[in-house]
Amino acid sequence: MKGYLNNEFGEVSVEDEVIAQVAGHAALECFGIVGMATMGVKDGIAKLLKGDSMTKGVNVRMLETNDLEIDFHIIVAYGVSIQAVCDNLISAVKYSVEEMIGLTVKKIRIFVEGVRVID
Repeated sequence: MKGYLNNEFGEVSVEDEVIAQVAGHAALECFGIVGMATMGVKDGIAKLLKGDSMTKGVNVRMLETNDLEIDFHIIVAYGVSIQAVCDNLISAVKYSVEEMIGLTVKKIRIFVEGVRVID
């Protein structure tokens, strides 16, 4: 489903993939996040995705009110406060998406799929 923005010149539609890229980039900039994750359907093992696959761990849903709900599947660094990382992620993504795209983020869900030691 697409997001729509209206102004005096007309209507702009924004694809979910674009929103996911903006949100994924903002998430990867947050301290304590090693990467995005995807769950293997067969074995249920979280797999770390590199930067070029940042949208794979992000699910965007457009509500009927033209607001967004975004889900993140992330892997965090060992030794950091998961609560602090999640708070930082929520504020960074909400700010980036609302400023760059102009749509309101109503809800962000974060699923911590794993913890990794950073070398």
